[in-house]
Amino acid sequence: MKKLFVLLVVVMLAALFAACAAPAPQVVEKVVTQQVEKVVTQQVEVEKVVKETVQVEVTKVVEATPVPAEASGCNVAAPEKATQVDMLGWAFPITSFYAKELEKCNGVENIRVNTQLLDSGSAREQARLALSGKGTSPYEIVHVDDPLLSELASQGKLLGLNDLIAKYKDQYDLGDIGDSLYALGTYTDTVYGIPIVANTMHYFYNTDVFTKHGLAVPETYDDVIASCAKLKEDKDLEVPFTINLHAGWAWRIEFHNMLKAYGGDWLNEDSTPKFNSPEGVKAVEKILEVVDACMGQDGLTLSIDDTEIGLETGTQASANTWASRAANMDNPEKSKLVGKIGFAPAPRAVAGGPHAGPAAADFYVIPAKTDVDPDLIFRVIMEAADLESQTEAAKLGLVTRSTIAKEGKGGRYLEAALETIANGASNYGPNPAGALARTAIENTLPKVATGEMTAKQALDAAAELYVAEATKQGYIK
Repeated sequence: MKKLFVLLVVVMLAALFAACAAPAPQVVEKVVTQQVEKVVTQQVEVEKVVKETVQVEVTKVVEATPVPAEASGCNVAAPEKATQVDMLGWAFPITSFYAKELEKCNGVENIRVNTQLLDSGSAREQARLALSGKGTSPYEIVHVDDPLLSELASQGKLLGLNDLIAKYKDQYDLGDIGDSLYALGTYTDTVYGIPIVANTMHYFYNTDVFTKHGLAVPETYDDVIASCAKLKEDKDLEVPFTINLHAGWAWRIEFHNMLKAYGGDWLNEDSTPKFNSPEGVKAVEKILEVVDACMGQDGLTLSIDDTEIGLETGTQASANTWASRAANMDNPEKSKLVGKIGFAPAPRAVAGGPHAGPAAADFYVIPAKTDVDPDLIFRVIMEAADLESQTEAAKLGLVTRSTIAKEGKGGRYLEAALETIANGASNYGPNPAGALARTAIENTLPKVATGEMTAKQALDAAAELYVAEATKQGYIK
């Protein structure tokens, strides 16, 4: 039996507090109780409610009878006794595929794998709750992204995987996954996650338009600006190039890309702000150059969806946008230019510097508190993340094994995306105070586009907001 203490918000009718003839029915807004194969949710309409917090013991039962073995493609040796492995994650096409790969181990004697895929918000909330108890986790495998991994690892809730990676490195060719991706799943020199999905932003361009105007693929943002001068002459184009700046969070992402591409960083080791450095000012000023040369004020309103549609319909010549949108360029149901959109690594801020594109990843992690053999859990994960599985997964999204890109088995964009991840802006880093810095930037940086602030003024204002909140929360002493 596995027991997990979960805090539930229980809603009761105020009128029923006085009643004693019969037990008062419980009304819940959200139930996160985990059963072996499903989550049961009950909702009852009420007119007047009173909330109180209670502690409820949640029990997970491991089935004693194994599923009959059948041919499965799972090469894990059968354990001596019936063992249940439960996975929690969120659903999009590639993760749904990986869930089915995990379930192939149901064909091994004495192994039962259950997978539960929710929406991303619910999955993150459930993961935090599941790993917050004093007892063992009800899940053996949890799907996380890099910010959630850093959060849980910093709280001691995840199992370090260094020894298991070393043990199985040759058997599963774990060196085929690049160091830059392992770094995203690392906290204080310990790897906590196996990278299964990657994402970044890189350069998309209309090959016919570039040929028409005799343009080379830009290496730097100065090259991008030069190309825009030529592309503006094309009357068939509405916009020559865009980066995404339609919201505060979008400014934060583009600032991160350019800040790291100039060699800057968000925070110092003592958590004081570093983003308002000369590199930070250069980053903002370069973004404004791109806006003036390529986008104009109208371009500031274009969302990621707008950029994708512009590329697919030929009204936009180029963009630095998310790799997750690349597969749609060759989808005839979406694109009028199948095979006509080329891909390259994100442009650099300076020649020879990092590509101005981020690194993001999704991982499978193992909770620190589990009564299932971590070695067995790790091998089940490896069966879903091996070369054979990822070769199929590459049809649905950006995978993490470099062999697939080298052999041309993934999407046409895969090589450009992996190059950007390996030699680009990376992610935000493990310091939890970084979340406060990002919020401060989101609240101030859009003001440079309206002329309310200069680049330096906006960054200093963000630093002041950040210092006040970081000091209040104890990150700055």
